[in-house]
Amino acid sequence: MQIDFHHTVTYVVARLAGLPHTKASKVAYAAQYVDDATNDGVIRFENGAMYSRISSAHRMLDYRNSNALKNRRVWLPFHFLPGNGGLPAGQAPRGRFYKRLVCRPDSNVARDMLKACMADKHKPYGLHRLGITLHVYADTWAHQGFAGVNHKINKAGDIRSQNRKDDDRLLARLANYFLSRAFPLGHGAVLSYPDRPYVDWSYKNGMGQTVVRSNPKDFVAAADSMCRAMQRWLRDDPDAPADGLPPADKQKIGTLLKGFKNEDGEKRHTAWLKKIAAGYFSFGPAKLSYVPKGRYSWKHKALGTMEWVDDPQGEPFEYKESFLASDWKMFHDALQAHRFDIIHDILPAFGICVS
Repeated sequence: MQIDFHHTVTYVVARLAGLPHTKASKVAYAAQYVDDATNDGVIRFENGAMYSRISSAHRMLDYRNSNALKNRRVWLPFHFLPGNGGLPAGQAPRGRFYKRLVCRPDSNVARDMLKACMADKHKPYGLHRLGITLHVYADTWAHQGFAGVNHKINKAGDIRSQNRKDDDRLLARLANYFLSRAFPLGHGAVLSYPDRPYVDWSYKNGMGQTVVRSNPKDFVAAADSMCRAMQRWLRDDPDAPADGLPPADKQKIGTLLKGFKNEDGEKRHTAWLKKIAAGYFSFGPAKLSYVPKGRYSWKHKALGTMEWVDDPQGEPFEYKESFLASDWKMFHDALQAHRFDIIHDILPAFGICVS
């Protein structure tokens, strides 16, 4: 999924679930920042303080960048959550280990992830972790059928959508080197098809199976399940009854997901922001923005830097007492807590060891 879903749809769903504007904005920012937190390593301060952070995305998220995209500590916990064949802990799909790694919508693994997120609700980074978790949860719909490892199941052929010219143009970009080297990782072979909300499409995977996908249908299902998850989060009960999206708003979300067809996710994001500002949804008008790096970003407020890429050999940052409570630090604290729980607690409970 792209910024129009991870930021604006997450915000809309958070408001409809019952979160006020300020908290919903923070959750939505964190959800999108998962795709923009591309720097890792140690932050050094001029007073001798230090902070170590991890990345949740790669610095040029390019489908052709096969070496960078092999980092399981990024792909599996943040973008391609293993689905264990949809089975509960203690059971495993028949066949080879890779079948456990294939992403499945709303899997038992994903539900355990939601419970782990809820356990951190009252920590300083509780809202930030909720945003991170919702990003991963939403991607279990968009990335279903793919695995965040190099495997032939991710290979694809006979890719078709409602716009054949679009298919031909995308496929024309591909070189034989990339077909053989980069495509078995993630959903590289199908480029951005899984992430564009308006696309109905199909492909033949590396196992020879024909897969038919309707992104509008899947994305609405993801939004409704996210709403239920947040309603339970608000009640501190993972098993609480949850109504999901109000029917009228659910229909409006579906209309925009299918209606905004610009290939550029940033332009679709702008269109969503205008709808939110105009009071299109039942919670009324709201002013929402997202700045990933540079002035007014979480990172700029925490560190004072305008740079997109950090220089580990550069001058230390000025330390501010406000750093410890900054959204940027809280996000990175939540990022580390999320990855630890996924890799060391949740996946092992399903017999999955990935790092």
